[in-house]
Amino acid sequence: MSTTLETGAPAGLGAGPARQVDPAEHAHAGELAFLAAHDDGARPPGWRLTPRAVVTFIVGSDGKELTLPKGARGDGLPAKLAIARKFVGDRALVERCVVTLAGERGLLLVGEPGTAKSMLSELLSAAVCGTSELVVQGTAGTTEDQLRYGWNYALLLAGGPSPEALVPSPILTAMRAGAVARVEEITRCLPEVQDAMVSILSDRRIAVPELSGTAGATIHAAPGFTLIATANLRDRGVSEMSAALKRRFNFETVGPIPDLAAETALVGRQARAALDRVRTPFAVDEAVLEALVTAFRDLRAGRSVEGWEVERPSTVMSTAEAVAVATSLGLAAAYFPGDRDVLSLLPAHLQGVVCKDDPADGAKLLGYWDGAVRRRAEEGSRLWTQLWELRDVLQS
Repeated sequence: MSTTLETGAPAGLGAGPARQVDPAEHAHAGELAFLAAHDDGARPPGWRLTPRAVVTFIVGSDGKELTLPKGARGDGLPAKLAIARKFVGDRALVERCVVTLAGERGLLLVGEPGTAKSMLSELLSAAVCGTSELVVQGTAGTTEDQLRYGWNYALLLAGGPSPEALVPSPILTAMRAGAVARVEEITRCLPEVQDAMVSILSDRRIAVPELSGTAGATIHAAPGFTLIATANLRDRGVSEMSAALKRRFNFETVGPIPDLAAETALVGRQARAALDRVRTPFAVDEAVLEALVTAFRDLRAGRSVEGWEVERPSTVMSTAEAVAVATSLGLAAAYFPGDRDVLSLLPAHLQGVVCKDDPADGAKLLGYWDGAVRRRAEEGSRLWTQLWELRDVLQS
């Protein structure tokens, strides 16, 4: 398949309707095609890329340009290409995830909300099998049919149970194709729904009793099929996974980004991308971004970068929330230019995030202002002095 490297989309997709967000396999189609041609090593059954190329796709090539072998050039691919980093996290974590999938074992990504578990799941699926769209969103209303199969009732009433009347779930579709299926928020599904996955991951087949006696009565997983699930174990409404289901997954914990500079760069990059989608320049100063991310990290950890104690709010001060605030600041600067200093908007946006789960947590944010923000102002930081002078915003 030919690709357009400038947009990262498969050729011909540009004629379709505009989309806010492209799936990973479309957004990065150029890199995926390049990596498939670049690394001709051994691939597990059904894989589009080698395991090494999957890791490179996700964590990037460290700014180095990869070179295609002479015999692999053509199809509009460049001779050299640097692969961008897409997941800011530990390379060893990504390698363990890839090894799990290569062994056709279930992978469960756990951690606090906003740590890019879903993004990592999407990137892995896109690189391994070429699609990230075989996904079930877990909720308290998710039914077993959504994990296994349902029926086209018009065909069912007209001709009775038949393979044509069967409506496969995304998981069943992945089993047939030897692809990767995804289940988001698996612990939000009720226990009896979760249990439907035990036999799928153990037996690698789904029985369809209604088709008993026909060739479609049992659907077997093709080589390469596996499942990636995500779970926010801290959230309310979580259903405990059974020991039987836990045994069928390899657990990998995705934690917050450990480095301030890396998180600030990611927040800025994601916010710029959001404004690019609405064709608006991002005009938030880097110092404001760093202050935003520093506040999030202090409140998330319960300790400032200087080591001062900070009272943690109930809500999770995630990187995803920081991106949302940075995007809002960028939009305010673009659509209301000159109305006010962008920094002056930061306290109110922080208050909105901190008080999301419990309005009483506003007192904790005020305590952060009276502690870490005030002390930084006293040490002579101009930016933190400006923030300290905005304290009254938190009491309005």
